[in-house]
Amino acid sequence: MTSTEQIDDLDIIEEDTEVVANHGSKIERLEAEGDIAADYLEELLDIADLDGDIEIDVENGRALVEIVTEDEEPDRRLNRLVGRHGEVLESLQELTRLAVQSQTGERSRLMLDIIGYRADRREELQALVEDLAEKVKQTGEPVKMQPMNPFERKVCHDMAAELGLYSESEGVAPNRYVVLSLDEGDDEDLDDDSEELVDEDEDLVDDE
Repeated sequence: MTSTEQIDDLDIIEEDTEVVANHGSKIERLEAEGDIAADYLEELLDIADLDGDIEIDVENGRALVEIVTEDEEPDRRLNRLVGRHGEVLESLQELTRLAVQSQTGERSRLMLDIIGYRADRREELQALVEDLAEKVKQTGEPVKMQPMNPFERKVCHDMAAELGLYSESEGVAPNRYVVLSLDEGDDEDLDDDSEELVDEDEDLVDDE
C-alpha cells in the first residue's frame, strides 16, 4: 500500500468515526431533551394530582415522550390533558418544548403523546385515507378532508403517498385541510406540512 493510499484510508476512518460520534451525540442530546421533558411533566402531574408514568424514546430524529398508565381504566382526568381533537395535547406539547428550550437554549422538536392518543389517531387517519382513496380512484374526483393539525395532515400525506395518491394542504390554520387526488397538485403545499414538522413542528402557528 502506498503512502497516498494509507492517507486516504485514514481520512475515511476519521470521517466514519466523526459520523458515528455525531450520531451518538445527537441521540444523547435527544435523550437529554426527553429527561428534561419528563421532569417537567412529572411536576405537572403532581400538581394536578394525576397518576401517570413517563416513557421516553428517540425516533426519526426527535425525542418521543408519552404519559402512560398501567391501570386498565386510566384516570379520566388524563383525557382532559388530551382535550377535544387533541387541542390540549398540542398546547401541552408546546409548553413542554418551551420548558426544554429554557434549559438547553435550543428549540425542541419533541413529540408528546398521552395514553396512546396520537398512536390511535394515526391508525384512524390511515384507515380513513384508505377509504377515501377508494372513492378517489372510483370517481376520479378530488376529496377534501376535515381540518387537521400538522401532525394529522402529515399522517394523511404519508398514507396517500403510500397508496399512490397525490395530496396537498389547502386553507389557513386552524382550518387547514388535506385534499386527496389522482392528479399531481402543488407540491409546495405538501412540503410546507413536512417542513413545519421538521422545523420545530410549530403546530399552532400557520407557517405551513
